[in-house]
Amino acid sequence: MDMGALRRRVALGMAVLTTSGLLAFTAPGTAQAAAVCPGREAATLPFSTGTVHVFRRGGYVCAYTAPKNPGAKRRMSVSVQARGNRPVVDKGRYTRRAGPVTVHAGHRCVLVKGAVGGGSVSSGWILC
Repeated sequence: MDMGALRRRVALGMAVLTTSGLLAFTAPGTAQAAAVCPGREAATLPFSTGTVHVFRRGGYVCAYTAPKNPGAKRRMSVSVQARGNRPVVDKGRYTRRAGPVTVHAGHRCVLVKGAVGGGSVSSGWILC
């Protein structure tokens, strides 16, 4: 085998190893975010101590609340209410997130609320 062919094979092997190494670092976070709520992110509701992420897929709406600084257990909540129905709520003391909660909204508006510690947010009626 000549030196040019050897160099090409070594370069190809390095490219494959580099790509697989990069995928190993990026794939777990992507898979974890996708596992929380299915569908497309329809709204992001930031507030002083966290963020509520709202997803929509078909006639379903899913949401969860994430703190700005995860780690310590603190009071968190998330609530999703389709217009005309009762809210679905998850609240408690969590380290990473409250939720996810999912409701069937069909084509109705939803009201989304979230809180972390003393900070909170309410969306008003959205996704109408």
